[in-house]
Amino acid sequence: MSEGTIRRLAAIVAADVAGYSRLIGLDEEGTLSAFRAHRRELIDPAIETHHGRIANTAGDSLLLEFASVVDAVRCAMEIQAGLVERNADTSEDRQIRLRIGINVGDVVAEGRDLLGDGVNIAARLEALAEPCGIALSDDAYRQVRDRLDIDWQDAGKHEVKNIERPVHVWCWSLTASRGAERASDAREGLALPDKPSIAVLPFDNMSGDPEQDYFADGVTEDIITALSKFRWFFVTARNSTFAYKDTAVDIKQVGRELGVRYVLEGSVRKAGNRIRVTAQLIEAESGNHIWAERYDRLMEDIFDLQDEITLTIASAVEPELANSERDRAVHKPTDDLRAWDLFHQGLAKIWQTNKESTTEGAALIRQALSRDAGLGQAYAYLAFVGYYQIIWSMTDDREQTLQEGLTNANRAIEIDSRDYVAHWALGRLHDLEGDYQSAVRELETAININPSFAHGYFGLAVSHLFAGQAEKTVELADMAIRLSPNDPLMWAFLGNKGIAHAVLQEFDKGIEYLEEACRIPTAAFVPFVMLSALYANADRMADAEKTLVQARHREPHLSLRHMQEYLESADDKSFEVFFEGFQKAALV
Repeated sequence: MSEGTIRRLAAIVAADVAGYSRLIGLDEEGTLSAFRAHRRELIDPAIETHHGRIANTAGDSLLLEFASVVDAVRCAMEIQAGLVERNADTSEDRQIRLRIGINVGDVVAEGRDLLGDGVNIAARLEALAEPCGIALSDDAYRQVRDRLDIDWQDAGKHEVKNIERPVHVWCWSLTASRGAERASDAREGLALPDKPSIAVLPFDNMSGDPEQDYFADGVTEDIITALSKFRWFFVTARNSTFAYKDTAVDIKQVGRELGVRYVLEGSVRKAGNRIRVTAQLIEAESGNHIWAERYDRLMEDIFDLQDEITLTIASAVEPELANSERDRAVHKPTDDLRAWDLFHQGLAKIWQTNKESTTEGAALIRQALSRDAGLGQAYAYLAFVGYYQIIWSMTDDREQTLQEGLTNANRAIEIDSRDYVAHWALGRLHDLEGDYQSAVRELETAININPSFAHGYFGLAVSHLFAGQAEKTVELADMAIRLSPNDPLMWAFLGNKGIAHAVLQEFDKGIEYLEEACRIPTAAFVPFVMLSALYANADRMADAEKTLVQARHREPHLSLRHMQEYLESADDKSFEVFFEGFQKAALV
């Protein structure tokens, strides 16, 4: 190591101006003047206040060093909030907004400058951050997660240029945070549906063993499924209610956020061959208890118990329900408790939505079928798994996985023709074949059986989009959003709505919804690459290039051929505008 070179551990902050080239092109003198003013009056004073130093600057970029990650994050948040306030009177296309990446690691100091992988990772994180946002490495996140009250979003692992191992990224965005507050405010004003509406919160596991969480979740999911088959009910999707898992909730607030009149909550305690379930049905707005009950039963009575709870709710909420509909809504899945147990262990794995857990979950569900080949739900969810393995490239043999999925879905329907998950999975698999007529038929069947099935509406929205009927997509996507306002796939709901608007030549709305989708930290590459195309068509080339970089971080193998294969079965004319944009954005 040469003289004057020092190696040390530091918190490194990399920041640059989003869309800087575009801003310079619009007004070079005004942009430079505004950035200098921001530096002088906000950024540099904040760095000094939080005990940082400027290691390097280059045009619109800054490289900063802090001794503490906490100080680095506090400084970054102060700068982001300050810039939003200072931009309040500036037109949106002229606003200076920063992207900031923060890492903690070993650096090499040469004079005032910093070098090394610790710096390189911070720079790669900056490219992953949203405008007005911050992206943290996992090492930095561990330093602040218990020290700062910030709602960081897990953005997963990313392959980044010139770094050997994937980087686990955590994100925060001031615009997304304020957007979430606005969305929450909007949900508070959601009108109640014109039929009885209910949300079933995850039942608490009171067994003292975290390994039994899947059992309490299984009881909850079965009750949601049974209630969803009452056509008179509006039932909030499982994916949205499970967002409240392991959190203390205000029932009135939950009712407002989800737009429902009733909330069911409860607990499950499993000990040996006995089970205790408590349940209480609450009118959300008033907080009044409609009924509450405690059930002590043998384990083999669990199915009868779930039916009893479901029918008690139905009777309390909608006394006029026909007995025939009640009988049809409840369906004992199996007589083999061990098969039910394995099935719900498998579901718990599948909901983790990564390749390893999905594989483990499918294996557990196959074990359930080895005990009870008549467990139709198990075949339905194996078809569900096959669909996701294909679209998220979790399989090495697409055709075999597709055929197995079709076989499993059809087998589930043979066992129970009213299994809406089976019809949904069959519809989505028909999408992959390009058979949109069959896909629409199956998806319409799914939502006819369960009118509260958010992903049924979303699947139908996609089928119509790919079949060249984008006008139907917007309405169906809105219904999915209303039924599952906390859905982990909200980025897909919004993204497809944005794509539909663009197909309908409503490009401003298309950009608006795709931008909203991309602000969700868990978003996959699709909304980014589609947004990049729309930016390019609008001659916003700097934004197009930046967004394409973000798409490639999420899908390193992204190429024009990739998108051609992804959209190969879609209506050609509908997506011409995107392929024009791909070429302008230099997607090769």
